[in-house]
Amino acid sequence: MNNTVLTKRMNIAATIVSVVVLLLVASMRQLHLQSSIDFRILPAIYSATNLITAVFLIAALFFIRQKNIQMHRRMVVIALGLSFIFLTLYVLYHITTPETKYCGVGLDRTIYFFLLTTHIVCAAVGFPFILFTFVRGYTMQVERHKKMARWVYWVWLYITITGPVVYMMLKPCYSM
Repeated sequence: MNNTVLTKRMNIAATIVSVVVLLLVASMRQLHLQSSIDFRILPAIYSATNLITAVFLIAALFFIRQKNIQMHRRMVVIALGLSFIFLTLYVLYHITTPETKYCGVGLDRTIYFFLLTTHIVCAAVGFPFILFTFVRGYTMQVERHKKMARWVYWVWLYITITGPVVYMMLKPCYSM
């Protein structure tokens, strides 16, 4: 398969995955699955997964600055895989467990909702761009990849760091 065909197929797949994921996340509060399994441990797990993703993203940046493309690619593939694990656990939790309301007040509440809102917006807007940046890197469209990665990287890193921060701020509210 030539690079043009591969790129076209990967872009179509990235578009389909983006639409499906955005629709699923947007509708997950309307979906509810009954289960005898207690999924309340999942926020800790998917938050840790997000933090580990951040570590791999930082490693990817380190390796590309060292011009080690092979290790850069490995780190990005692992980060993308971890992001899909995060997403799966996140959706599973939210379709099986009642919503937890934030219990903080004052400045803490303002900071929490600012971080939560920017995290959600960056994740929703950034997700398709993360996939398309990956496609450009994977198919060796180096200049196009670099052009997108210069800003997509920082959005993805912000998402992976603010997610665990939001979780830590919400954690005291889970038992209420």
